[in-house]
This record gives sequence, structure tokens and C-alpha cells, in this order.
Amino acid sequence: MLFVAPVGFAATVSRALVAAATAFLLVSAAPAPAAARATPEPKAPKEFVALRSVDPTIIQEMRYTTEHNFVGRPVDGYRQPVCLLTRPAALALHRAQVKLSRRGYSLKVYDCYRPQRAVDHFVRWAKDLRDERMKAEFYPLVAKSRLFEDGYIAERSGHSRGSTVDVTVVRLPATPTRPYEPGERLVPCYAPQGERFPDNSVDMGTGFDCFDTLSHTDDPRVRGVRRANRQLLKGALGGEGFVNLPEEWWHFTYKPELFPDTYFDFPVSRRSVAGHEGMYPGCRGRGGS
Repeated sequence: MLFVAPVGFAATVSRALVAAATAFLLVSAAPAPAAARATPEPKAPKEFVALRSVDPTIIQEMRYTTEHNFVGRPVDGYRQPVCLLTRPAALALHRAQVKLSRRGYSLKVYDCYRPQRAVDHFVRWAKDLRDERMKAEFYPLVAKSRLFEDGYIAERSGHSRGSTVDVTVVRLPATPTRPYEPGERLVPCYAPQGERFPDNSVDMGTGFDCFDTLSHTDDPRVRGVRRANRQLLKGALGGEGFVNLPEEWWHFTYKPELFPDTYFDFPVSRRSVAGHEGMYPGCRGRGGS
């Protein structure tokens, strides 16, 4: 049957469609509720720089952007494998690097500035007693339930203030550390250097982030060349204003800190320090790894 529209029907439909379209456009153009708007990421204060802009020769092996760490996965807040530090701390590392390079060594950093969200990730992980995927390497002799009590995990970290660095020494010429393969057999971090994960660092007696008393810088059981290597690192950094944490041979804080009471939470990325000048006058050494 042929449908015949009543007189004025088309005009009515047309007006209805126009009204509906207008309403849609008005709703679409309305500002989104405040809660629905994207919150811009915080940026670093101007006093922070990328270490590479100060000294490109210092090797960077940023462990928390990878799965090779005590958590077993990339850590919250680490967007890119870059070392960010306050400018005085970065310049002090540069000075130590110059002195070490004359003796045939290079510094290598594992971690620098650490956002609070990463520390929060560590805390959540430590409370999950079922997740022990990396225990065999990083805390083989410590019950996970004791990580807070024994001081290995805390709700605040000096790294979040921007002047603390986890660092070691590599003999030159440096060969790259091979990539970690998730699921590979784990070896205790205190095992002899030839048995544990093949870091290109000189032998410090344990690997980085080893939750064990053997990691104490002056543990009397660490002797010979391993003790000498720890003293080489401690002496090089101590001469430039860094103070070692006695429980961790790799942990150093530059003093005085620019932000002794502030725990930052901007992400670890180049964007966080975009436009921050950091180049040390005359710093034009060999290319970094």
C-alpha cells in the first residue's frame, strides 16, 4: 500500500530533526564535569635535570623500568629508562665520574629520582605475601613478611627527594649487561659473581638490591677485592659530597639536599624535565651507554 503523508507532516519531521540535532550539539559542547577531565601530570621543579644532559658518559641501567627487580615487573611511575636528579647531585656525579674515568672505571646508575607512586607500588607488593616470584634472587633468606620490620621496604624513600642515587662501578671498556629473560632461573644475589646474574659491574660481593646483611657496606665477611671495590665507590662519591647508607653499598645521597622534606611524585620521563638546562660547562666526553 502506498503511504501518503498528511499535509504538513514533512515540515513537522524536519523541525523535529533540527531540534534534536541542536540539542545534541549543545550537550556535546557542554564542558565535561571536573572529575571527568584529564589531570595533567606533575612536572619536575626546575632544579631537576636529566643526568645524561650533565654527563652522557655515566652508564644508565634503570632496573625499575624492567622486569629484573625484586617486584618482577616494571614499577609504577617509571615511564622511560632515564636518570633524573637535582642539578647539584648530577654535577657531583659528573665530578666523581671524571676522577674514576682517569683510573679506568665508569659509574653506572640503577636508580635515581623515584616517584612516590613507585614507593607505593613497593608497599603494595610487600603486603602481598603470595607474590614471591623474585624471592630466589633478591631476598632468598628473608621472609617476605619481615620486609617492613627489617627495613628493606618503607612508605617513604629518600630517592623521592631527588638527590639519592643507586650506583656501582664498571671497569672500562664496558660490555653491556645482557637482557634479563622473564622466567629464567634465578640465582641468589649473594652467590659468587660468576654464578649470579651477569651484571657488568665490578664484583661488589652481592648484586644490586640484595636484601641481605652481606649488602651492608662494611660487612666484615666481604673482604679482598670485593671490599676494595666498595671502598673505591664510597671514596669516589664521598669525595664529592655523597653520603652512603651503611645497609646498602649502592645507595648514596648528596648533601646538602635541595629538597630535604619534599617527596615528589612526577613520573620518570624526559618530559618531566623538558627544557631544564643541565649541561656542565666543558662536559663533552665519550658517548654513554
